[in-house]
Amino acid sequence: MRYLSENYLSESRDRNGQVAHLSLHYPHTFNWAYDVVDDIAEVEPDRPAMVWCNPEGEEHRFSFGDIKYWSDKCANFLVAQGIRKGDAVLVILRRHYQFWIAAVALHKIGALLVPATFMLREHDLQYRLESAGIKAIICTDAGTIADVCDEVAPHCPDLQIKILVAAGGAGLAVDQEGFDPAPHKALSGPDGICALRCERPGWVDFNTGVRLASDFWGRINTTVDEPMIMYFSSGTSGNPKMVLHNYTYALAHTITAKLWHNTVGDGGLHFTIADTGWGKAVWGKFYGAWTMESCVFTYDFDRFHAHEILAHIDDYGITTLCCPPTMYRLLMRHMQHEEKTQYKLTSLVYCTTAGEALNPDLYDFWKRETGLTIYEGFGQTETPLTIANLNGSTPKPGSMGKIVPLYDIRVLRPDHTECEDGETGEICIRYDPEHRPEGIMMEYYRDPDKTAEAIFDGWYHTGDTAWRDEDDYLWYVGRNDDVIKSSGYRIGPFEIESVLLEHPAVRECAVTGVPDPVRGKAVKATIVLHSAYEGTPELTKELQTYVKRETAPYKYPRIIDYVDELPKTVNGKIRRIAIRKRDEEASVAANMRDKKDGLV
Repeated sequence: MRYLSENYLSESRDRNGQVAHLSLHYPHTFNWAYDVVDDIAEVEPDRPAMVWCNPEGEEHRFSFGDIKYWSDKCANFLVAQGIRKGDAVLVILRRHYQFWIAAVALHKIGALLVPATFMLREHDLQYRLESAGIKAIICTDAGTIADVCDEVAPHCPDLQIKILVAAGGAGLAVDQEGFDPAPHKALSGPDGICALRCERPGWVDFNTGVRLASDFWGRINTTVDEPMIMYFSSGTSGNPKMVLHNYTYALAHTITAKLWHNTVGDGGLHFTIADTGWGKAVWGKFYGAWTMESCVFTYDFDRFHAHEILAHIDDYGITTLCCPPTMYRLLMRHMQHEEKTQYKLTSLVYCTTAGEALNPDLYDFWKRETGLTIYEGFGQTETPLTIANLNGSTPKPGSMGKIVPLYDIRVLRPDHTECEDGETGEICIRYDPEHRPEGIMMEYYRDPDKTAEAIFDGWYHTGDTAWRDEDDYLWYVGRNDDVIKSSGYRIGPFEIESVLLEHPAVRECAVTGVPDPVRGKAVKATIVLHSAYEGTPELTKELQTYVKRETAPYKYPRIIDYVDELPKTVNGKIRRIAIRKRDEEASVAANMRDKKDGLV
């Protein structure tokens, strides 16, 4: 092991072992694909890079030498199809190993990698293709996303190239009648890589093309300031924004892997449970982990089953794990209903989480059952890890942690003065356009107005609110638009949702404000119950009393609405704005009825 990350990341710690200073170092010509992936491959070609498997029984173990070999072939194949430096390429590949091959290849070409989820529908996909000027799409044949693409492609003149990847299952084949695992298991091993062919009119077969391509590739010159990857934001209101990052984004995730995920190069196997359409995938099982010379584990499943994940942790010896609290909760509930001896989880040494509330009961359960602390972190599509409980720290359950010292971050009032301890304000990151902080977005692509709304007066305004305690830990409150102003109080939905999720009846919930003639806004909880519970007046009273007991009484939901499902974005985030809009429309309709009946 060469400790390559130390060439790029410097750190120092205080007398208590806390990370006190961080800085990144890199040449102007830095390109992560060449200077990290290929560098490792040339010096230690047999170093493990990824263990990959799917529910159908196919398994592959990739070394860094393998990744270089296949990405070089892929780069030649893509160039032969007409993809050039600067071209935008939409990549929809679930958790297929071909994502890693294609992503590295696109970085080598200098093309713009644009990952997306397979859950897109016609409107979603057409918007992405048109707004980003997508020239090519690399798409899975699993599910219906290729059908969606064929439906909208005639309306997207920039789209010239369609490349299809034979998935080999992706967890979909196991549910089919008469499923035979033998042909899938036969694909395991080196001879099975990119061996599965597919045919579809108007599409080029990725696997066949890559196999036939040359494995000789010469470096294309790029600079660290050029665009490298672009994600579409979650789009909880309006169309999603296009978040453009340069090559420092990859390096900034060295902090994610080394100081938060706590990955190690020798003997470690890191598992981040995320689809490649989400930014969290490159956070956890791509840039940072490979810069740390670590091996990542990928399970190409369709539906989350707790027993499969727990079994894989044991069977493959996963050492570090990162997944959202919802998945930890599903693991917890499965473990509570199984014999304690069924899952050992003894290989695990470190666990992390981000994305939503980590409830104290879940934190305590995991600590009790595994002996491990779950370390929270915070970041956005626009950023890498910016706030976290880094290794060596002592987390406070429910807190995001402290500011990652690579960045100058403040909790600010609207006038840009800093909030006092305990005062809620907006999380803002110091931003000098001439010396852009590493890993923070370049801009919202093709949208100068949105960019100017977020970056001005020397700050990037995250739109997320929090408060700081006396020990400099930050506590998340919510998005600016989600904060509820009731009777003079500023109430964040995140905290109330966290409390409600601890109640055994609540499977999912979203807290919003509804107009109230006395309070301005009243707190409302929209709840999806577990199947064993019914939304009765008695349960409503019980939940309200429960919240009053667990947090400040003024925060309790005065209104509770039970629904079968919550409105969500294609990336799975709750769309509170849709709930608020529905409530506003219902309020207007009620007022009109009252006026008609002479009640107002």
